Amino acid sequence: MSPPRRRNAPARPQQLCEAEVVAGLKNQAASELRTRFGSDARLLRKARLDELPFHYRGELAALGTVGKSNAINLVQHFDIPRPAALLGHQHQTRLLRQIDSVRGLHDSGSFQSFRISAAGRDSTVMQRLRDAIASQTRLVYDEREGDLLLRIRKADLHNGGWEALTRLTPRPLSARNWRVRNLPGALNATIAATMIEMTHPQPEDRFFNLMCGSGTLLVERLLRAPVLAAAGCDTDPHALHCAADNLRAAGAADLAQLFPMDATRLDLPDASIDVLCADLPWGQLLGSHETNLTLYPQVLAEAARVAAPGARAVLITHEIRLMERVLRECADRWTLQQEVKVFQGGLHPRIYLLGRRN
Repeated sequence: MSPPRRRNAPARPQQLCEAEVVAGLKNQAASELRTRFGSDARLLRKARLDELPFHYRGELAALGTVGKSNAINLVQHFDIPRPAALLGHQHQTRLLRQIDSVRGLHDSGSFQSFRISAAGRDSTVMQRLRDAIASQTRLVYDEREGDLLLRIRKADLHNGGWEALTRLTPRPLSARNWRVRNLPGALNATIAATMIEMTHPQPEDRFFNLMCGSGTLLVERLLRAPVLAAAGCDTDPHALHCAADNLRAAGAADLAQLFPMDATRLDLPDASIDVLCADLPWGQLLGSHETNLTLYPQVLAEAARVAAPGARAVLITHEIRLMERVLRECADRWTLQQEVKVFQGGLHPRIYLLGRRN
């Protein structure tokens, strides 16, 4: 008698999602989705630089763990002529079901409030929709800090109608849970995660974060993959305290050292570091252009001194012309391997991947 055939597990339903990404880093966000989820995530084309739609067949909760997208939204299409139709029983039920599915991904109480982002959000229609959602979900409407974010827009991924996008997490993914201390001008964690990926992390890396501030790059490296040694330095004691608290919150306090050290005069042996990362002062919130004129050449020279043969350095700055000049001046020590343009909050910084010449 032949054994009974095993039944295949039913295929998960395909859902439409959209990632909000840092403009300029869309390819990196797409690469993470492909690497993490394989055939479960089928990427779709879209012209906008900061939005990445995809069809998804995996567990929705897993999307809340990606590091190179600012947020992931669940998208639902409504074949309606205008948002007022969302007040009808059929469409409102579908919308509430979508909200419930997102809330179900998290512990009870994770969402206490909600907000709506839409054109004409102060219109009578949107006010009625807001009241209906509040009544059915018992969430408080908070137009500035609402946990559950609902976006309503004209259909962008469908022909006609409207789309409702519900963010899968109570906070943006770029707002890391480990960030318990922040500093003005702190690097966006999504950008930091991309910078770490550009270093091609290896378990034998000796990693050093110059001018570490609150430790964003350091934490992202430690959470990304094992490392032989990791450390950061800063001249500001308060910044080092913030970095220590963030490392502790990330569960990585024992994995890194922090030093009160000047990045232009490192107390490190020659050729002792494999990977260097830095968010250089942009001359706006931190530092000044006049200071950077001397700081940048000194930092690149000192980094070259401590860099082992073949070492990698990934730096970000908004001082584009200055950085280009300094790279020309130190071309005998560093080679430019990759340059990525980023668009963030009206600014256009660039990320530079450098290789230490032997």
